Amino acid sequence: MKPLSIAIAVASAIAIAALVAVTTPADAKGCLKGAMVGGVAGHYAGHHGVLGAIAGCAYGRHRAKEQDRAGQGQRQAPAGEKL
Repeated sequence: MKPLSIAIAVASAIAIAALVAVTTPADAKGCLKGAMVGGVAGHYAGHHGVLGAIAGCAYGRHRAKEQDRAGQGQRQAPAGEKL
């Protein structure tokens, strides 16, 4: 790995950590874990770590909201069915 790409990776990690530090915990629920997994998967699938992290964050937020609904006793309608 080239020294420049290592420096870019470290700078990106520091920037992401700084952005995460200023967000509220409620906004990050599910996003951090999804972003980590998506970033790693995106990196190994063609050096698209940032895109993977964005997609992972979105999916993590979606899953967290689903789990919150399930915990509150709300029933989610199956596809094509109305409540």
